[in-house]
Amino acid sequence: MEGAKTESFTRALYSFSLVLPMDKQLWEWKLGVERIWSAAAPDYGEAARLAAEIAGASEEAMLRQAATQALPSLRNASHENADRSTLSAARRRLCVIHDVLISLTAPRFGKRGNAPKLLTPGERYRQMLGLPLGRHLSAPEIHQAYKRAAKTAHPDTGGNVRDFLELSAAQDALLKER
Repeated sequence: MEGAKTESFTRALYSFSLVLPMDKQLWEWKLGVERIWSAAAPDYGEAARLAAEIAGASEEAMLRQAATQALPSLRNASHENADRSTLSAARRRLCVIHDVLISLTAPRFGKRGNAPKLLTPGERYRQMLGLPLGRHLSAPEIHQAYKRAAKTAHPDTGGNVRDFLELSAAQDALLKER
């Protein structure tokens, strides 16, 4: 009964002209993996066929990689004499493909796709020293933060010269900014 509901929902979804061909393919793969996943006794032969199709046709590198890595486990699990550990490994690999498909087909709302806001030089300096962004800083507070950060960035303690010089420049700029 539930399979019929899923298929009718899928048909309704595809009837909209806004669905792109690759999105349609992702949804079909997702439904196929969910059908195999939810079965009492998963058909690992069908799962291997689906993973091979995904590995060969997907435009998403992460999905291609997940399917390619799952193929040997799924093929081994499709044999009649597969032991419990082989079946468990195949189920975990199928779960990885399922998770990737869910992340690719999840609706994206808000500003998730936008690039992060670039920091100003002052904000970057504060971040380098581990100082808060939104308040006035005192000179001793800047100096203490510099000493804490310099302990790991100094060349004598395993850091490199460039990072240490950047920390020094950040301290100087923040002290001048006051």
